[in-house]
Amino acid sequence: MGRLWCFYYFLLTLIHLFNSTISRLEQAPTPPLPILPLPTFSQLKWQQREIIMFLHFGVNTFTDREWGDGHESPEIFNPSGLDAAQWASVAAEAGVSLMILTAKHHDGFCLWPSKYTDHSVIGSPWKEGKGDVIREFVNAASEKGIDVGLYLSPWDRHDSRYGHDLAYNEYYLAQLQELLNKYGSVREIWFDGAKDPKAQNVSYYFSEWFSMVRELQSSINIFSDAGPDVRWVGNEKGYAGDTCWSIIKRASLSIGSPNITHYLTTGDPRGTDWLPAECDVSIRDGWFWHKSESPRKLSELLDIYYNSVGRNCVLLLNVPPNTTGLISEIDAHRLKEFHTAINTIFHKNLAEDCNIKVSSQRGGKEGGFGAENMVDSDHLWSYWAPNDDGNNDHWIEIWGKNYNGSLRFNVIRIQEAIGLGQRIQRHKIYVDGKLLIQGTTVGHKRLHRLEGGGEVNAHVVRIRITKSRGLPLISSIGLHFDPFWHSKFSVT
Repeated sequence: MGRLWCFYYFLLTLIHLFNSTISRLEQAPTPPLPILPLPTFSQLKWQQREIIMFLHFGVNTFTDREWGDGHESPEIFNPSGLDAAQWASVAAEAGVSLMILTAKHHDGFCLWPSKYTDHSVIGSPWKEGKGDVIREFVNAASEKGIDVGLYLSPWDRHDSRYGHDLAYNEYYLAQLQELLNKYGSVREIWFDGAKDPKAQNVSYYFSEWFSMVRELQSSINIFSDAGPDVRWVGNEKGYAGDTCWSIIKRASLSIGSPNITHYLTTGDPRGTDWLPAECDVSIRDGWFWHKSESPRKLSELLDIYYNSVGRNCVLLLNVPPNTTGLISEIDAHRLKEFHTAINTIFHKNLAEDCNIKVSSQRGGKEGGFGAENMVDSDHLWSYWAPNDDGNNDHWIEIWGKNYNGSLRFNVIRIQEAIGLGQRIQRHKIYVDGKLLIQGTTVGHKRLHRLEGGGEVNAHVVRIRITKSRGLPLISSIGLHFDPFWHSKFSVT
C-alpha cells in the first residue's frame, strides 16, 4: 500500500510540473510588433558583410586614365600576369565576403567575350583573344567561398547605338542577360546614372532592366541611387551622414539626379522603403590603378570605417588590379593591415565582463528579452526589449565589476535588431554621470569614437534612448579600446 501511495504521489508531482511548464509557456511574452518598412533576407545578409570590395579594371588600367573615351584599341589590354586567384586571396585575408568587378566601364570595353560587340577581350592579345576575365574572377571567388557582384556601366562611349534609346537599351539588356545567365549566382549588380554630358536626354530603361535582373537572379541585391535594394550614400568619400536611416522614400529618388545627395546621405525617418546605404571609396585617389598613386594611410581607412560601417552602412572599398593583372603588394598589405586593426579593436568587448542594468524588461525578468541578450553572439535576432508601459525613458547601464576604474575604452558600440525595423532617433551616452555623446540614429551598427581620441577610465556607462519609432530594440552593445586612435588628452 505504501508503494502505491508513493507512486501516486510521484505521478501527481509530474502532472503538476507538466501543467506548470505548459502554463509558463502559454504566458511567455511575445516579441514586439515590427516597425515597417523591414529589410528582406538578402538585404540583411548584405548589411552583415560590412566591408565589400570593388575592383576597377579595364583599358583605363593601361592608359593611366580614369575615364576612357571609347576609342581605345582592345589591343592595349594585355595583363600578362593576370591572376584572379590572387585577387580572391587578398580579399579572403581581409575578411571580405563579396567582390564586385567592373564588367564594363564607361569606355565600353567588355571584360568578357560578349557576342554583341567585338570591343572586348576578343580583340586583346591577352590569351590570344580567347580569355574571359569574368569567368576567371567568378571561379577564383568561388574557390575561396567569396560571393561576386558585377558593374555594367549604362554609359557606353564606344557603341554607336548609344544615344538611340530603343536600340541602345536593347543592346544593354542583351549584355545584362549574358552576364546574369552565363556566370552563375551574382549577389549584387551595380548601376549608376552616368551619362554623356552632351546627351543628357538619353533614357535608360531602368524599370525594364531591374525587372529582368529579378527574373534571372531572385536573390540578388540591385544597387543604384534609388535602389531598389541598396542606395548610394551620395558621395565617393566613404562617409555617411551623422544621421543615417536605412529607410527612405524611393518615390523621391531619381537615378543620376545631382539634387538628392543630401537625402541619400541621411535617409528619412518617415520613409516607406527599406533602402540601406552603401559607401563607395577607393583605397587610392583614383578608381583605376595608377603607378603614381599609393594607398591611403591606415588611419584614413579607419576614419572611413567609423564613418561608414560605424554609421549604419556597408563600406564598398575599391582595390584596383595593376597592369600586370594583380593587386599591388602595397595595396594588399594595407588591406590586410586594415583588417588586422579592426580585429584588434573589436576582438575584446569589455561589456561582456560587466554588470548590465536596464530601465525595464519586456515580460519581466523571465521574459526572454533581458540585458544578457546584448552581450551574446547573436547580433540580429537576440535583443533587449523594454516594457511597453508608456514610459519613454529607456536606458542601459554598464557597470564595471572592478570599482577601481577598470573600464578603459575609447569606442562605444550600439546595434539595433534591424530585422524588426530601424527605430532609434536620438540617444545620449553618459560616463560616470557626465554627458559625453549626443547621437541620433543607430541602425545595424553605431560606433562612437571619443572626440579627439580621448580615453575613458570609468565605473559606469549609461546609454539613454531619448526618442524612437516604437520601442527601441538593442541587439548588441560594446565597449572597446582602439589603440590606433591616438589621444592628446584623457577623460577621467
